[in-house]
Amino acid sequence: MKIVIVGAGAMGCLFAAFFTKSKEDLWLIEKNKENASKLNESGITVEGPNGSWQQKVKVTTACADIGKADLIIICVKSFNTKSAVEQIKPLLTDDTKILTLQNGIGNIEIISENTSEDRVIAGVTNEGSTLISLGKIRHAGHGETVIGSINGKTPVQMRAIREAFNKAGFETKMTRDIKSLIWSKLIINTGINALSAITRLPNGRLTQFEGTRRILRDAVTEATRIAKRKRIKLIFDDPIAKVEAVCEGTSANLSSMLQDVLRKKRTEVDFINGVIVRLGQELGIGVPTNKFLLDLVNTIEQSYKQSAG
Repeated sequence: MKIVIVGAGAMGCLFAAFFTKSKEDLWLIEKNKENASKLNESGITVEGPNGSWQQKVKVTTACADIGKADLIIICVKSFNTKSAVEQIKPLLTDDTKILTLQNGIGNIEIISENTSEDRVIAGVTNEGSTLISLGKIRHAGHGETVIGSINGKTPVQMRAIREAFNKAGFETKMTRDIKSLIWSKLIINTGINALSAITRLPNGRLTQFEGTRRILRDAVTEATRIAKRKRIKLIFDDPIAKVEAVCEGTSANLSSMLQDVLRKKRTEVDFINGVIVRLGQELGIGVPTNKFLLDLVNTIEQSYKQSAG
């Protein structure tokens, strides 16, 4: 299977290293030519629980170097999804599948609108990867990955994709209800990411203070109301207990949004808390806590340029 990964961030590098190691025909697309050259030369270094290892990978900025692909995995930030899809169109055949394992809501729709719905596979992954520097990542350990098509069908290619992931060392399952999983992950991210980015606290400390615990619970409650109105069944019965358990289970982790803020990078808040705010407006449901979190993270992003000056 020829696999192409778009985006050489933490998750892109993680998948690229493991798929190449398992002898898949793997290409990694990096938009910056200088960075692509460095990655080709040095490969990817993975720091894991059992020590560090290095893997050479094929990296390019040009689709012409690759040819046609069987599977394309989108690993860019949500606000770059549309440009990524435009970039990979020369790689598509009638049978090419596009897999998104991204955060937030909206990526499936963007990919479907710019290609076709029947080629899109969505998923959630509990693999954890932190980008230390270009081509160097920290992999805390393996977690389950679940994939599914948005129409609930199970095409033959999906089974092959699952097998490729399992062969590479990623425990992967299929589901007929991927929307429930994506929304369940959104609920978790709604409670943790923006709040951690604002307070600059690791996940575990969000539940240790009365103020942050109350804000977390309010944000999750609002997001859950939206999910219920849209008749989306979550995979857990008690969303607040689940989010607090995730905080405790990943106590030392810095959320991806906090990592973005510390690096003064654009965040995905518009695709997480911003989704709850937009749907709240459409459905006539008040979501003041998510609006508060969205406004504060947007303000932090806007302040980057001013503080640099």
